[in-house]
Amino acid sequence: MINAADDILSLIPQKPPFVMIDRLTGSDEKSSRSTFLIKEENILVENGVLGECGMVENIAQTAAARAGSIAKKENLPVLTGYIGAIKNLEVFALPQINDILETEITIDNQIFDVTLISAKIKCRDQLMAQCQMKVFIVQPNISN
Repeated sequence: MINAADDILSLIPQKPPFVMIDRLTGSDEKSSRSTFLIKEENILVENGVLGECGMVENIAQTAAARAGSIAKKENLPVLTGYIGAIKNLEVFALPQINDILETEITIDNQIFDVTLISAKIKCRDQLMAQCQMKVFIVQPNISN
C-alpha cells in the first residue's frame, strides 16, 4: 500500500502539521488499515500523550486515505470529507510518544456522499479506542 509520508499526503486533504496517519497498510471494499507513529512534535501531543482528539482524527484520516486511494485508482481528485457524527466513542488508554497506532475502519454503510464506519485503534495489541463515525464527502461544485 502507501508507505512514504509524501505518498500519504497525496491521499488525504490534511497537510502538516495536522497529519495523523503515516501509512495506509491495507484497503479493500469493506475495510482499511493504517499506522501512525506518534512523535513528540505532534500538534495534538500534550504531556507526552496523544489526546482523544488526535485519536479521533487518526480514525477520520484513515477513512480519508481509503477514499483517496479509491479516487486515485479511478483517476479522480481526492475530495475533502468532514466528520458528521461520532457515536459510542470509547477511549481505553492514551498512546504515548513513539507508540505506533494500528487503526482499522470497517465500512458499515455507504449512502451517496455519506459513509458510516466502525473503527478500532490498537497499540501493541491493546485496544486503545473504538467508535462509530459518519463521514461526509464534499463533492465539487460543477456548473455549466
